[in-house]
Amino acid sequence: MTRVRVLLADDHQLVRSGLRALLESLPDVEVVGDTGDGREAVELTAARQPNIVLMDIAMPGLNGLEATARLRKSSPETRIIILSMHAGADYVAEALHAGARGYLLKNCTPSELSLAIAAVARGEVWLSPSVSRPVVHGYREAGGQRGKPLAVLTPRQRETLHLIAEGKSTKQIAGILGVSVKTIETHRSHLMDRLEIYDVAGLVRYAIRHGIVQTD
Repeated sequence: MTRVRVLLADDHQLVRSGLRALLESLPDVEVVGDTGDGREAVELTAARQPNIVLMDIAMPGLNGLEATARLRKSSPETRIIILSMHAGADYVAEALHAGARGYLLKNCTPSELSLAIAAVARGEVWLSPSVSRPVVHGYREAGGQRGKPLAVLTPRQRETLHLIAEGKSTKQIAGILGVSVKTIETHRSHLMDRLEIYDVAGLVRYAIRHGIVQTD
């Protein structure tokens, strides 16, 4: 039987090393690479064409949700499983909306990880049992509509918010995204208007609260 090709993306080296060792012990899995950076995860996926990407949410430069949304367009055959410490329904809904096909908590057992990879590789959706019930309940209550706070932002505005929350200056953000300082100022102004938050400290708190970045 053909083994499932897996790419691992997590910005914590110790976690990534442990997960890689675990994945390499599974007989039906082939690890094709690992990275701690969301942008590199997108690049490696295009180059190595894994069947599955195990993706952390909070990573520097480009978080896992944005990377997932990009991969849904650039590498539609690759399926994403989010690995997260967050069990809240909001996080799961954001991940599914971005295009993830699975959501696992980092305290899951090795057997659950193996089952999730196999299920998602078959085209199924896999949610950790502890998060599936509130997610289903939330969708029923909302009539299938998300209505989540981050939905009001464009992908570029979310990316700008991520970099602001990481402490990058306007000039640094412009350099990272390859646009002018004026363009970044415009993005920042628009996201502040949409969120009704008009100071950088408030934007940072918002980004942390919604899992765009995390504190150590």
